[in-house]
Amino acid sequence: MPRGHAYLCRMADLFAGLDPAPPPAPDAPLADRLRPRDLGAVVGQEHLTGPDGAIGRMVAAGRLSSMILWGPPGTGKTTIARLLADAVDLRFVAISAVFSGVADLKKAFAEARDHARTGRRTLLFVDEIHRFNRAQQDGFLPYVENGTVTLVGATTENPSFELNAALLSRAQVLILHRLDREALGRLLDRAEVEMGRPLPLQPQAREALVASADGDGRFLLNQAETLFSVGLAEPLDAAGLSAFLQRRVAVYDKDREGHYNLISALHKSIRGSDPQAALYYLARMLTAGEEPLFLLRRLTRAAVEDIGLADPQALQQCLAAKEAYDFLGSPEGELAIVQACLYLATAPKSNAAYMAQKAAWRSAKETGSLMPPDNILNAPTKLMKQIGYGAGYQYDHDAEDGFSGANYWPDAMTPQRFYEPTGRGLEKRIAERMAWWDARRHEREG
Repeated sequence: MPRGHAYLCRMADLFAGLDPAPPPAPDAPLADRLRPRDLGAVVGQEHLTGPDGAIGRMVAAGRLSSMILWGPPGTGKTTIARLLADAVDLRFVAISAVFSGVADLKKAFAEARDHARTGRRTLLFVDEIHRFNRAQQDGFLPYVENGTVTLVGATTENPSFELNAALLSRAQVLILHRLDREALGRLLDRAEVEMGRPLPLQPQAREALVASADGDGRFLLNQAETLFSVGLAEPLDAAGLSAFLQRRVAVYDKDREGHYNLISALHKSIRGSDPQAALYYLARMLTAGEEPLFLLRRLTRAAVEDIGLADPQALQQCLAAKEAYDFLGSPEGELAIVQACLYLATAPKSNAAYMAQKAAWRSAKETGSLMPPDNILNAPTKLMKQIGYGAGYQYDHDAEDGFSGANYWPDAMTPQRFYEPTGRGLEKRIAERMAWWDARRHEREG
């Protein structure tokens, strides 16, 4: 709702002292006009830029170390890099790994070396630094080590996966946070002050606009600029805003860290018996374009790793969901994936089979090629029978209660216990059956 001149006066203090540099052109994009002029104006990253933050401490000391700024799009990486150069009086040079090659890097290093001879050091900002290949990244090392440049790289990808270990050892990795509602709200307040009028939105629509940005400040300001640029007779409600603007597409690269984070969250929500959270992460991935068969494979893995014999139907549900999806396709077949996901999340849990596999595999590697005992060796020839193969074998179906209690372990090996069923689901009955067999075995041994 309109808030008038008094509101704008109250909001004006947001920009007090934040614009020592000449303002951008009046027709510049709103995001450029609102770009902070000092580190104190950067929103949402106070854990870095504040007095106790890594950047705040470096600026106070007047000396920067090379760093990698890692964070989602629209969180201020480029802005912080520019402000750092100003704060410690460094020459600022920016290149993009998307548009630059070896020749551009050599030119930047040569110019930085020339300026260093005159006492002017260079801050080299490399946007999308993860786009450089390993050899190109190695090219930074001598210039970072000898101080020719102070490197500030920006990346949206996990540096552990995308950057050379040698480069990471020479730079601090600083993590920028996704902008929260409070930080995004402050950006909208500043936009209203800059434009001299409130956004044409009802309160609920304003909240919806903030939510639609998905933590991206630049996207939010571009949306706000669109709203300011049209003449609306009345402020929009939430439904009107939804029809007028598009939501930001969720950041999701199927071969990047976000992919692995979400599939991990889905699997662990299932393991933790939280069907609501599991369904949420499943929806996040499907709506972002994840391959349904990849999700079905992971659900099937969860069925055998985290549920197992506590509910053997969990595996059947996953296989049936795969068959149903193959038959129906998207979007109808996605309901079968949802059903399998919910079945797994609500099933009794056991990792006994998973732990038994690991223990059995370890034992098999340690014991090498021990022969089974003679009584269960195969004896297809007369000679093999004469030398004792199969001697003393007891056919369990002929024994009382269908259980002979015979030894099945190599003579040189002590019987092991790999599988320890839990007391949950069907495994409770399996545990009782195994205990009965153990007791009968001990009786007969005695």
